[in-house]
Amino acid sequence: MIRPALTLYLAAPRGFCAGVDRAIRIVEMALEKWGAPVYVRHEIVHNKFVVDGLREKGAIFVEELGEVPDDRPVIFSAHGVPKSVPAEAQRRHMIHVDATCPLVTKVHNEAARHHADGLQMVMIGHAGHPEVLGTMGQLPPGEVLLVETVADVARISPRDPARLAFITQTTLSVDDTAAIVQALRDRFPAIVGPNREDICYATTNRQAAVKAIAPRIAALFVIGAPNSSNSRRLVEVGRAAGCDYAQLVQRAGDIDWRALGTPRAIGVTAGASAPEVLVNEVIDAFRERFDVTVEIVTTAEERVEFKVPRLLREAPTTP
Repeated sequence: MIRPALTLYLAAPRGFCAGVDRAIRIVEMALEKWGAPVYVRHEIVHNKFVVDGLREKGAIFVEELGEVPDDRPVIFSAHGVPKSVPAEAQRRHMIHVDATCPLVTKVHNEAARHHADGLQMVMIGHAGHPEVLGTMGQLPPGEVLLVETVADVARISPRDPARLAFITQTTLSVDDTAAIVQALRDRFPAIVGPNREDICYATTNRQAAVKAIAPRIAALFVIGAPNSSNSRRLVEVGRAAGCDYAQLVQRAGDIDWRALGTPRAIGVTAGASAPEVLVNEVIDAFRERFDVTVEIVTTAEERVEFKVPRLLREAPTTP
């Protein structure tokens, strides 16, 4: 049987970012140091394949610190946590390791600095997302106003319109966020912004790669989890860039082959919390049905690496 020809454009960069890689290593090193079980507050990263793999090694994932016994280590996810969480862990004399992405911590520090200067914060982000909850939880209630859309900018009522600063979730759409920032500057000309963009390098780079391949393809597949903000943004970016058929899939088994038909060009990328093994799984699935030519489209080179906390590099201690 002759298989139809297909060019598969593979976006680069794609998949794991430095913050995700660091968070996973933190859980693995904690298991090596203290043995199982090690508790993790919230999914360490938003990917079922990764979480299931760590669970098999002895990690137990919980949503609240109250579910963790005092005598076992607990790790805080890459998305960050409110200040009240490590404070409670310290009160209970728990061994705790913060796996918050350093780029999220940078946003936390920005919020704290502006608060110390007497500014009220506006945060651009998605309500209920763990990163947003963690960032807003760095300051007292009422000190952070959340906006999700341009329309939200007109609805907020700051304490003093002349004493504002803004921060953003790190995994947003670059283009959508730019529009919201402009709306904030139009309404509040004195608002203070970050010295450098809060949206992280990995989110920005993956979106740029999708924009580069979108005009060439009939369909785009983004490998990632439904609760992964950066993965969902890649789908939106692909559609906005002209690829109407853009789908989020967790595994190759999620692809709707009948709806896909026999396209000549497909794009594949992966969110920042999706491992390369899942990308290879999808490529292999296409090779079973098509005569595939893979073309890698590279728009940036990433050499970022974050160190794990010193606690994990020290001699073992008994939890």
